[in-house]
Amino acid sequence: MSKDLFKQLPAIDKWLASEVGVALSAEFSSKEVAEVMNDHLSCIRKGLDNGLTTILPQFDSPQYEALMRADLLKQRLPSLRRTINATGIILHTNLGRAPLATEAIEAMEAVARGYSNLEIDLDSGKRGSRYQHVESLLCRITGAEAALVVNNCAAAVVLTLGTVAPGHDVVISRGELVEIGGSFRIPDVIAKSGARMVEVGTTNKTGIEDYATALTENTRVLLSVHPSNYRIIGFSSKPSVKELANLAHQNDLIFMQDLGSGALVGLGAVSAITDNTVQQSLAAGADILTFSGDKLLGGPQAGIILGRAELIQTIKKNPLLRALRIDKLSLAALVATLRLYLPPNNPTHKVPVLRMINEDRDSVGRRARRLLRQLKKIPGLEGVVVDGVSYGGGGALPMVELPTRVVHVKMPGMNAGELAKRLRATDPPVIVRVTNDELALDPRTIFPEDMKDLVGALRQAVE
Repeated sequence: MSKDLFKQLPAIDKWLASEVGVALSAEFSSKEVAEVMNDHLSCIRKGLDNGLTTILPQFDSPQYEALMRADLLKQRLPSLRRTINATGIILHTNLGRAPLATEAIEAMEAVARGYSNLEIDLDSGKRGSRYQHVESLLCRITGAEAALVVNNCAAAVVLTLGTVAPGHDVVISRGELVEIGGSFRIPDVIAKSGARMVEVGTTNKTGIEDYATALTENTRVLLSVHPSNYRIIGFSSKPSVKELANLAHQNDLIFMQDLGSGALVGLGAVSAITDNTVQQSLAAGADILTFSGDKLLGGPQAGIILGRAELIQTIKKNPLLRALRIDKLSLAALVATLRLYLPPNNPTHKVPVLRMINEDRDSVGRRARRLLRQLKKIPGLEGVVVDGVSYGGGGALPMVELPTRVVHVKMPGMNAGELAKRLRATDPPVIVRVTNDELALDPRTIFPEDMKDLVGALRQAVE
């Protein structure tokens, strides 16, 4: 039986010359059509090889033409696409972390549409520096003496240590030798910079005396690293920023702190359980700070270096800076985001990440109820609004749970995993959490303008 079915499969060249093949090739291209057709035939052959018997499609029928067209259109969808985040995880690394403010998007568009004064001094007409657009702004907001921006925080750490400590010792607590993600490990970063790592203390407890005992004539930097998604709870302790800064300065050393995610403002209800703001770390005596632009700052991917003017100036002279520099679109978005921190702006209203962190449960609950009313119009779909938690995410607020209200939905006869999979296949894709075989939709991370598309996606997924 299967041999007969194999014989009925058309040759691709011959099928392309058919009425259906010609029509599709005119609409797309013969190469695209041939690739999709080949995929179809490969799937059918695989099934036949495995002993399956099936009714072959009518390859010259309107129904098959429609199937081919749908697959061809799907193939043309861009790989990187807008996605609806219904998970309640605000800084979702897999979903691109911080969504940008309207002002940042507009700034990127303005620069992208034509030429810009990226590296020209408009007063003199001579070559300028791309960093001039952001340095004074960062210094004004944070109180730092000088600033530099590169393409991400990992680059900022490598560039800084590779400038100030090559061939010298960098002292760090064993409790901070973390892997932040994507195999980005602090010991490897220090080694790549050309510095020598000196571990002190234990995983859970490190005292200022551990750092002091480790100092030698070759010591150059005391390094403190934010643990990202890693936390030690219970019998643990570590020196304060001020203690480390004082020890470094008493011994003519540099105290460097990698904040990972630097907050420029207090974070409302979660301030008590977050680390220092950038301004607080600088005031406590940090000589160099590094942090990301696309986490709690709420901007684009960028690595920000702040600190003493002579140190920043030295880092600017490192030839590696050119390989790590920030591009014009990210720079435009970063500048526009930073300007939202200047009075009379209120960044907790203007910056999406800060707005989501500070939204109270009652406000989220009102949006949850509005969403549920729309979802109940979908035949067969069942839902209810319940208490839940949102998450900071992104290594920024790993232990922070924000009280929220979520919409739990289910479709009788379809398990939650299948429904979540179908939602990922919609346009735009919808990413959800699954809880007790129900989908949990958290309005905290769903933008109002996305609600219509979300409802449409669910309607499509259950059909």
